[in-house]
Amino acid sequence: MDRINLRGLGVAIITPFTPEKDIDFQALERMVNHLIDGKTDYIVVLGTTGETPSLDAEERATVRSFVAGKVAGRVPLVLGMGSNCTHALINELRSCDVTGYSAILSVAPYYNKPSQEGLYRHFSEVTEASPLPVVLYNVPGRTGVNISAATTLRLAHEHSNIIAIKEASGNFKQIEEIINHKPYNFQVISGDDALTYPLISLGAEGVISVVGNAFPREFGKMVRLCLEGRFQEALPIHYRFSRLYDELFVDGNPSGVKSLLHDMGLISNELRLPLVPTRMETGDELRKLLAELSM
Repeated sequence: MDRINLRGLGVAIITPFTPEKDIDFQALERMVNHLIDGKTDYIVVLGTTGETPSLDAEERATVRSFVAGKVAGRVPLVLGMGSNCTHALINELRSCDVTGYSAILSVAPYYNKPSQEGLYRHFSEVTEASPLPVVLYNVPGRTGVNISAATTLRLAHEHSNIIAIKEASGNFKQIEEIINHKPYNFQVISGDDALTYPLISLGAEGVISVVGNAFPREFGKMVRLCLEGRFQEALPIHYRFSRLYDELFVDGNPSGVKSLLHDMGLISNELRLPLVPTRMETGDELRKLLAELSM
């Protein structure tokens, strides 16, 4: 398998909806071009930020092929594919058309809270079934289970086509252990915008971002400065975004970033239940921050 390089800024693209709650494909095409014009290094399709749990199988397939067609090879694509049923995920991997994609991003099984051995066996089977390299996704705040450093390292050392982990545990000790003991070509990617600056200083190689939906050029500049070791130049950009990091998630994700994108004229501020738009006061604060960041 060809190995995608995940160094730099990846963006977990949102799924825009019309006021009737249908997928807004015109807005989705605008988003694709906005990210590519903003020098995004790669795009993650059908991740959490894409409201994937609210899309049915036919819609997921349509979004998958639509984005691949509009990107047309201009940047690499990563496809979100995860489940808390290993059997179902394997069947999907074996039947899915992944034309145009370079890797899959697979979240830890959620809700049923498997043991570390269960996580190891799940991802081992996923890796054997996947037609593409696999990026692990550890986000215990959403899944209810943490992929430990030991399990991540076991998987990374035993399966050469597990190429990276998106780490959103917020556990610096755990992430540092992975960075210090990983195979040389295994990449550790920040899964938290606010922690990207310090994690790159520890050896992470970039971020899969939410805020990058709105500010790919500006946030990407900070990421690249950090990767070049120019942390003093990157620090003011990190601080410019620091208030936004908190406000963006106060009413949930992607409610905050969709509010920003609406105010930027890129999408309608529509989500599917059970997610709802930000509260009025949050939206007002986001508009103030947008005006400041746009200066």
